[in-house]
Amino acid sequence: MTRSHRIDYRPFLYILPALIGCLVFTVYPVIYLFYLSLYKVDLLSNTWKFVDVQNYLSLAQSQDFLQVLRNSFFYSFFTVSISCTLSLVLAVLLNRPGKLHQFVQTAVFTPHIIPLVSISLLWMWMMDKDYGLLNMILQSLHLPTLLWIDSPATSLMSLILVAIWKSLGFNILLIIAGMHAIPIPVLEAARLDSANPIRIVTKIIIPLLSPTLFFMLTVNIISSLQVFDSVKVLTSGGPANSSNVLVYWIYQTGFEFYKFGEASTGALILFVIVSIVTIANFLILRSRVHYH
Repeated sequence: MTRSHRIDYRPFLYILPALIGCLVFTVYPVIYLFYLSLYKVDLLSNTWKFVDVQNYLSLAQSQDFLQVLRNSFFYSFFTVSISCTLSLVLAVLLNRPGKLHQFVQTAVFTPHIIPLVSISLLWMWMMDKDYGLLNMILQSLHLPTLLWIDSPATSLMSLILVAIWKSLGFNILLIIAGMHAIPIPVLEAARLDSANPIRIVTKIIIPLLSPTLFFMLTVNIISSLQVFDSVKVLTSGGPANSSNVLVYWIYQTGFEFYKFGEASTGALILFVIVSIVTIANFLILRSRVHYH
């Protein structure tokens, strides 16, 4: 009996819809972005002028764009580091049986399911320099009030505060779900060996949570680099470009100033940054992730 060497094409047919979707909605837009970034596009007069890499050189020499990049990295670094660290601490404290802890978990998760625009409007009132809740609290504590979103010194910090408050619920729930997957005998053995809570967290919980923490870190980094809603509602990139970030700059350049060539260049730079950060994250941390 001879064995048939015919190739079964059915698996390829099964993935064909997903492949087509990836080509149409991911690969083609990136290629078209690169094409647009080589032109000066004026939609009002419908003129396209090929400028080669001039858009890239102009952005590299633009102090406003360089400040936007600095703001984006500053925002991403502090949002991700503070949110992930605080989420881990709170998740360890909240991962206990009882209705009170379940209620607190639900309350903490609630901001995640509220649209960011609604959250931004709430924080806009709370950060009002004259009638805001935060300044009222500072006054009651006899502390100096802040201008929050109305000052170049504090506007970006205010956006970071909103982002941390928004992301805490998702991160905490993710970590608690990962903690439920940790084998109970491992924790019981550590307690029988008289391991203190700090040692249990650092030597057992965090290493066994490494897949969850790795996923959380990756998602938070990508999300922070793509922030838009809170910037649009709270500060519109101001004052004096102090809170402008890359995605909002792309929106302004393309849809307010109608410079689609420069906006496409910025969008492609954002794609490259997110790709590099994500790949670096995988390469650096994959050896530290332990699956059990």
